Amino acid sequence: MLNMELARKYARAIFELACEDDALPEYGVDLAKVQRLYTECPELKAYLCNPNIRPEDKKSLIKEVFEGGLREAVLNFLLLLIDKRRMMVFDAIAAIFTQLSNDKRGIAVADVTTVDELSSAQMKELTEKLERITGKQVTLREHRDPSLIGGVVVRIGDRRIDGSIKGRLAAMTAELMAN
Repeated sequence: MLNMELARKYARAIFELACEDDALPEYGVDLAKVQRLYTECPELKAYLCNPNIRPEDKKSLIKEVFEGGLREAVLNFLLLLIDKRRMMVFDAIAAIFTQLSNDKRGIAVADVTTVDELSSAQMKELTEKLERITGKQVTLREHRDPSLIGGVVVRIGDRRIDGSIKGRLAAMTAELMAN
């Protein structure tokens, strides 16, 4: 609980800085770069979160890896997180920042789960329909689930649209059992 509150505090700080600089998308790209490396290289995360390693050594590594590849403010933010021993909540900070940024820019993220990959035409059609429904710009995140049998399940925020065969079968079963 305390870690989530800390993550919100730091995410809000970098978000406000990005807004002041009028560079919200750019800050998002930089934080996503760090997040991607953080995810792809668990050794880096372990190193940066290890309390037995001196902050100076961690900061030196961060500078070596990211200097010139990130905005100076984002790099300084990472160095601050190291000084404050908060790198263990970086994942949450990045996620909250993305949510704040999307809300401000009117972007909704839709998680789309299907059995097979959708064609680009299907993706475009689904995106357009969801944009009409939500009144926002929609970005799709694809997921696979063979248990759906067919169809699609879409989740946007707390809304869930189940157009899967599995969902229809479950609804029919529930209806038959109720009678």
